[in-house]
Amino acid sequence: MKKKNITNSAHSKIELGAFKDLTANTFQPNPDFKIEGKRFVKDELGLTGTEMSFNTMLPNTAIPFLHKHKENEEVYIAIKGQGQMILNDTHVDMTEGTVIKVATDTERAIRNNSNELFSYIVIQAKENSLENSTVSDGYGIEKKPNWN
Repeated sequence: MKKKNITNSAHSKIELGAFKDLTANTFQPNPDFKIEGKRFVKDELGLTGTEMSFNTMLPNTAIPFLHKHKENEEVYIAIKGQGQMILNDTHVDMTEGTVIKVATDTERAIRNNSNELFSYIVIQAKENSLENSTVSDGYGIEKKPNWN
């Protein structure tokens, strides 16, 4: 049974499937550029403050270019397998559970330097834009959850 994506005024939900199957996704913004195994979800979820991508790299593959961002910092979260980033000419290893914040003006590239799939999430948000965190932005309400 195919899982249904949901979009309404309260929430959005999409089903990505298993990380190992994300290799079937292709990000191709123009005919001369494509990345296998990458899926952006901002538009699908209707996100207004962040961009997210879900990524699975085949063994021994790499993004073949360095890039920077004008306004968005990025957070890379290793989910499964292992990989490595180049951050301003420094090699930084990633294994399951590694979380790396990358500032806008940092040169970056990522690779899977193993013989297994490497899955990770990237979250982008405008650098220095978060004014309130969960502790100061969230608040409790009187209503109790009903799990029945």
